[in-house]
Amino acid sequence: MHFSPSGSLDTPFLQSHPGDAGALLAGLLDSAMDGIITVDKAQRIVLYNRAAEKLFGWPRDQVLGQSLDRLMPARFQRGHAEHIRRFATTGVTSRRMGDGTVIYGLRASGEEFPMDASISQLDTADGKLYTVILRDVTERVRAQEARSAFAAAVNAVREEEKTRVARELHDELAQSLTALKMDTMWLRDQAGGAPLAAHAKLTEMLAMLDHTIAATRRIAADLRPLLLDDLGLVPAIEWLVHTFQQRTAVACALSADEELALHEPYATAVFRIVQEALANVAKHACASEVKVSIERVPGGVALAVRDNGRGFVADAPRQPHSLGLMGLRERAALLKGHVVIDSEPGRGTCVKVDIPLAEGGGAS
Repeated sequence: MHFSPSGSLDTPFLQSHPGDAGALLAGLLDSAMDGIITVDKAQRIVLYNRAAEKLFGWPRDQVLGQSLDRLMPARFQRGHAEHIRRFATTGVTSRRMGDGTVIYGLRASGEEFPMDASISQLDTADGKLYTVILRDVTERVRAQEARSAFAAAVNAVREEEKTRVARELHDELAQSLTALKMDTMWLRDQAGGAPLAAHAKLTEMLAMLDHTIAATRRIAADLRPLLLDDLGLVPAIEWLVHTFQQRTAVACALSADEELALHEPYATAVFRIVQEALANVAKHACASEVKVSIERVPGGVALAVRDNGRGFVADAPRQPHSLGLMGLRERAALLKGHVVIDSEPGRGTCVKVDIPLAEGGGAS
């Protein structure tokens, strides 16, 4: 077996059927969705299909007979040559399509890109030939990097939340309880001889108890609002909107069917998505007005959070609020939902989320 100058196979079978079979095989190779490259023992390219042309940007006539090094970044060339030598000796390769191993190619433009690859070898009268099948996995790698960044961000937020709760417990609850303990000891020692002072002290203690109870409820509500469990989704969202207005002084209107009811995990997901969207508005939008809408639609639930803030370029990389938006997408994706971010600089932002409901997931 050997290869013709055009990069097509030339076998005894093809020699006896030079027309149809040769054209058939060439057509099969060029119709493949994955890039296919074959090199000889000297790592010279002897076969290079149409998908490989699209993948690397080099036309076939400019790579046939050239070293495979042309198609890979310089820092990987030595390691690849060693891998091929080991593969030739042992027949064992760590590169198999779909096993998670990523290698990097070099386009004609100079751009590096990740690839999934599998390699095989064939003994011929002219020596060994090595064929590699390649697939561009740029989007997969980007998605993995995004998930890793999100996981790191989630962990950082979790630790920040733990720190905040610990600080509030120490600064508010612990100090209040310590003061109450000291006041109680004073009452024990002084109540009999100073009734007016004892009465004043009890009044102070009651006020401190009210403050402590309010702080406890606020901390607990930040962790998980009891309204969501006790009264349902819409009252919990109403509380969220009211709290947002109090904390930011930004007008926030809610449109939702009072009878809307969702079972778990849908209720919590919708609540957290609205919570995260409002948090993004508070942090980044500089808005004066926000509108929240939640409604049942055929087969699911749809929600939207619109603001009249400064907006942003939705597909621009590394926006300061991108991790928050990624969190929205992750929450929706867990329930097979879909998120659309519509935003332009100076024209506000609209976050739209559609979540399909499984049978029994909710009732209106």
